[in-house]
Amino acid sequence: MATTKIRPGALVRASGGPRYAVALVVDALGTGLLRPYLLLYGVTVLGLSAPATGIAMTAGAVAGLVCVPAVGRWLDRGARSTVVAASMLVRLLGVALLPVTPAGNVWLFAAAALFLGIGNQAGPAAHAALVATIAHGRERDAALAGGRALRNAGLGAGALLATACLAGGTTALQAMAAVTGLAYLAAAALAWSVRVRAHTAATPAGEPAPPMRALLSANVIYVFCLNVPEIALPLVLVTQMHVPPVWPAAIFVANTVLVITLQVPVTVLLSRFARRAVLTLSGVVIAASYLGFLAATSLGPGWGAPAVVMVSVVCTVGEIIYAGSATALVTALAPAQVLGRALARFQLSTGFGLAVSPAVITALAPHGPAALWGSLAATTLLSASAVATEKDPPGPPARAGA
Repeated sequence: MATTKIRPGALVRASGGPRYAVALVVDALGTGLLRPYLLLYGVTVLGLSAPATGIAMTAGAVAGLVCVPAVGRWLDRGARSTVVAASMLVRLLGVALLPVTPAGNVWLFAAAALFLGIGNQAGPAAHAALVATIAHGRERDAALAGGRALRNAGLGAGALLATACLAGGTTALQAMAAVTGLAYLAAAALAWSVRVRAHTAATPAGEPAPPMRALLSANVIYVFCLNVPEIALPLVLVTQMHVPPVWPAAIFVANTVLVITLQVPVTVLLSRFARRAVLTLSGVVIAASYLGFLAATSLGPGWGAPAVVMVSVVCTVGEIIYAGSATALVTALAPAQVLGRALARFQLSTGFGLAVSPAVITALAPHGPAALWGSLAATTLLSASAVATEKDPPGPPARAGA
């Protein structure tokens, strides 16, 4: 199959149009402003203990997952841009609670984290369903990749702005929360104005989405790669290899830049291959990077840290391949009538993997590089094998090319 060529204008249209693209960037900018510093807000502004703040944030993220099945059913009734806008407005509610939360009140902070968690969990499935409604085939895959690149750009810009504001202390953090709320409101208005709705045949309430059990189970392991630059590498580099914090910070910036610049080109380049084969390849590349980290950390002081930096590029490439194929495979396999529920189940597996990966990584790291990187490599290879050998659901898929 020849490589698909996607023109920039066609990519924007397939992604929902210019207004929707702006909505994605504004939404990501708001999230980038607050996400890295929500913990600091709880500790610095509200005077909560770090453990209490962390538990509230984790509980909010996990509780948000409980709402995902309802989002899937809403999507299967045809809603698209309305669900996207709703996910942004729910986050606005969470941000709006922060300024009115009295110092020391962990319950209102937990409620804010809950609303933010609901919005963060509902958003990806709603966005994927909207793109799948207006674009098809490889153009849809490129549009999904373009949306991820836009989101990473917004997240990175927001995080940089937030870093610049931190010198202002408590007042700056409160102002940051206010700006985040305005960003969510503007993004919701733009997303709602697109007015995209799917016209699908009525589906019995009990009809299940395609099984995809191996794919969903494997996805829990695959998403660990998303937390490697944020958790695993800082933990290893700073606490075990004793290098300055600027090293993991530089890796995180490089990861963001690579995703922004390479996500669409790599996804389009690999469009000549079946999506399942590409997703399997991503697992192999990610596992290889874990083995690379194992070898790099064995080099000790001097060469070890630069080697980790080099291997991190391989890990990012695996992440890019994974992100460009996983959601695309789900949308290709799922019949239109149950697309929402299929995407919701996929988001559940993603959210669960992201929730448990920090605990798993921090539990394995003290036992040495072999325990951490060896375990991650082995489980990722097993997941890739499961993806490769899983049979597609019976009957022709709603969208060809899986």
